[in-house]
Amino acid sequence: MRRDLDDTIQGWPYEPESGEVIAREVQARDGRTVIQIRVELGVLQLEVTGRPDGSRPHGFTTYLEYLRYRSTARGIVTGGSDSAPRWRMSQEHCTDADRELVQFSHRRVAWLALMRYDRALRDADHTLALMDFVAGHGIDEEYIASHEKFRGLVLFHRHQAAAALALERRRPEEAIDVVREGVAQLGRHQEEWFADRTRDESPDQTLIEQLLVLEQEIRKNFGVGKTLREQLDEAVAREDYERAARLRDQIRTRPRR
Repeated sequence: MRRDLDDTIQGWPYEPESGEVIAREVQARDGRTVIQIRVELGVLQLEVTGRPDGSRPHGFTTYLEYLRYRSTARGIVTGGSDSAPRWRMSQEHCTDADRELVQFSHRRVAWLALMRYDRALRDADHTLALMDFVAGHGIDEEYIASHEKFRGLVLFHRHQAAAALALERRRPEEAIDVVREGVAQLGRHQEEWFADRTRDESPDQTLIEQLLVLEQEIRKNFGVGKTLREQLDEAVAREDYERAARLRDQIRTRPRR
């Protein structure tokens, strides 16, 4: 049986545009669907469900599930009383958590390249949940900070995917609200983790500007003025609670396609 990748590589040249991710969905010999990502030195193949490498760490679907189990096992509660010791990750936990973060990062950008926005959204949410766990249980502040500097990019991808998904479903107002929430979350992250830098030095600022451009493009292309959510925020700010109540009802009952 041949074990080389010659046929795959020769039939799929590596000629990316700047910043382009080259990915495809293919059917494996056993009939399951997998993702392949073309890289300079070959091909990465990822599973489309569960862990991208197809493993079940310690019998769990993901390493995050295992970490959650470990942090709550034997009566140790993650958010217990002030007197209760907080469970901390070991160096081995950190190494394996980072491996999962990298795997989900590869698959998230592949889904975005393939315009499979629902799946990109799912993987972004998993990554953010793992980052949240690290923030609460990381081995030390340096380790936590090394992850937080990448949170902005994951937030950007998450809201980019959610907005694209809303547009696919013909919900431009929802897409705008999603983008605005992304700007707000990135702004809060910027203030918390990059407060000692000027705006231009913050890695989040470029991502915020890209989302603002996306918002304006959606408004222009779909003729959207103020969304119901924006009108609600304005009514609450003016303490016009009667109008706010009507707007909440409109938001709750608007058609979902």
